[in-house]
Amino acid sequence: MTGLKDLQVGESLEEITLPPVSRLDLIKYAGASGDYNPIHTIDEEAEKAGLPGIIAHGMWTMGNLAKLFTPYYEEGFIQDYSIRFKGMVFLNDVITLHAVLDEQGEEELSFSVRASNQDGRDVIKGNVVFCKRLITAAT
Repeated sequence: MTGLKDLQVGESLEEITLPPVSRLDLIKYAGASGDYNPIHTIDEEAEKAGLPGIIAHGMWTMGNLAKLFTPYYEEGFIQDYSIRFKGMVFLNDVITLHAVLDEQGEEELSFSVRASNQDGRDVIKGNVVFCKRLITAAT
């Protein structure tokens, strides 16, 4: 793995493809987040709401997108993160995470990020600002 210091504008971080979305993923996320809206876990409730089936929490998808930067936490941290939800994620969808470097400053890197489903359709798009400064604890 190459560090972020070697990345050039227009280049991508290594894509990450998640396993198919499972009901258990969403039940676990509901418990961790406190978002117990039944459209995320119960088929009948999703259908009553006019959906074709259970949908993943938008924040579940957004949280997974941050995995693109996990290999680089020794180089810095996510300073800003903004996204727009573009489509729904359903059970068994296979989501691929993408990031492209847009700008490179002395202390910050700006990335366009997105998550797409198995059909190549974007389900979220946004931006991440990665700060190259490391915060050290005072001794």
